Amino acid sequence: MSIDNLIFIDNLPKIDLHSLDRDTARVYINDFINDNKKMKNEFIVIIHGNGSGILRETTSNVLNKNKNVIEFKTFYNNTGCTVVRIKI
Repeated sequence: MSIDNLIFIDNLPKIDLHSLDRDTARVYINDFINDNKKMKNEFIVIIHGNGSGILRETTSNVLNKNKNVIEFKTFYNNTGCTVVRIKI
């Protein structure tokens, strides 16, 4: 299954980055990925909001560098969140 086949994300594990700074968001994202890898969750959702785009950019940079990430994409129904597929 790929990210393009996902229709509903309500039942996926989520992390909300609202009100975090860049450095804290980086740590939270990497820890969230590692925790879900251990729990064998293939798909996760990162909520960064729309705002000024700082958290979206930080999220993208962290996901590009993380070796456990297979693919990620902004969810088509909500541009304030990114769906991530991780290696399990």
